[in-house]
Amino acid sequence: MRRDTIFYKLFQQSPTLLFELLTNPPANADEYRFDSVAVKEPKFEIDGVFLPPESQNSGVVYFCEVQFQKDERLYERVFAESWLYFYRNRDRFSNLQIVIIYPSRNLEQSDIRPYLSQLNSPQVNRIYLDELGNIRSLPLWVALMVLTTIEDEQATEEARYLLSRSQQEAPQTENSAIIELLTTIMVYKFENKSQREVEEMLGITLKETRVYREIREEGEKSLVLRLLARRVGELPQEVHQQVESLPLEQLENLGEALLDFTSMADLDAWFNQL
Repeated sequence: MRRDTIFYKLFQQSPTLLFELLTNPPANADEYRFDSVAVKEPKFEIDGVFLPPESQNSGVVYFCEVQFQKDERLYERVFAESWLYFYRNRDRFSNLQIVIIYPSRNLEQSDIRPYLSQLNSPQVNRIYLDELGNIRSLPLWVALMVLTTIEDEQATEEARYLLSRSQQEAPQTENSAIIELLTTIMVYKFENKSQREVEEMLGITLKETRVYREIREEGEKSLVLRLLARRVGELPQEVHQQVESLPLEQLENLGEALLDFTSMADLDAWFNQL
């Protein structure tokens, strides 16, 4: 299950979600911006950085790491990344907070002795999703995070409950975003099931959601590129990129037109007609 993608989308859609997990969130939590950053020399990739508003002088920066696999060098990396980024941006920030999100305690790094002082510091927050309480009593956005950890047998029932609750509690724009993310979670969680099966599980039509459109578009791109290679030969890189940039409707049109193609010239002529 591609949890990195899911949590990135969750935080991107609702940056304040991180602060719902913390005991002492900043007063201006709704002004923070979510981003992911790279630290060069050495090259580090930080999962998520929550940046204070630029208008605020010397704000607190929050680093977030979502860890769903055992990593016996996690704390070495997280602390090195966070402090190096903080060091290189010291003029901008007054302090830092580090948040590490686990599905459960048993995935935490085994040997924590070198980091006891940091882990016991008020600047480091370890969140265990399975200890947040009953999923039905949690805020909707937090419940979506917990849904990624639930066993498949229970996930369907809880997902349907959250869909119903979202329709009752959330504003229309927010409700649409929640439905998109919830269906994304379920599509990723049940990759071996067909579209119809997932629809029946949730009681909705995935054709109405962005995640289904994205999956359909990716499938259409893959099919059209394979068929083009058979009809006109290997595509130059620039032509390959041109095909990949087409919206779904034009991809479908190209899929029909290419049946009559015999050479690259036919493909060039089709693009010229757009």
